[in-house]
Amino acid sequence: MDIKWKYIIAGSLAGIANGLFGAGGGLILVPLLVNWAGMEEKKAFATSVAIILPLSIASYIMFCLKGGNVWGEAVPYLIGGIVGGLLSIKLFRRVSAVWLHRLFGLLILYGGIKAVLLV
Repeated sequence: MDIKWKYIIAGSLAGIANGLFGAGGGLILVPLLVNWAGMEEKKAFATSVAIILPLSIASYIMFCLKGGNVWGEAVPYLIGGIVGGLLSIKLFRRVSAVWLHRLFGLLILYGGIKAVLLV
């Protein structure tokens, strides 16, 4: 299969996960880009970050079209997210791909445990 089709399929799966669960950039896209499409890990992490905004905008538009609107509740998180994103840019260049992979795995594990226990 052509590598561009793999990227399109991976992006589609990330979009579905983003729409359903509010997460998809890292949880779905990074493993698919690395393991299935053969992308280098740091490039996959950076690509994942680059698509979070467009995926989130698309999901939010669809949410609003269905009658939902949580913009007011989202603003504090948006501000914190911007600050966290700016801080992570500095860390990203200093952390090896191995440690990014480990930290990512811990994040997924934590989220999985929380989801299973519904805590």
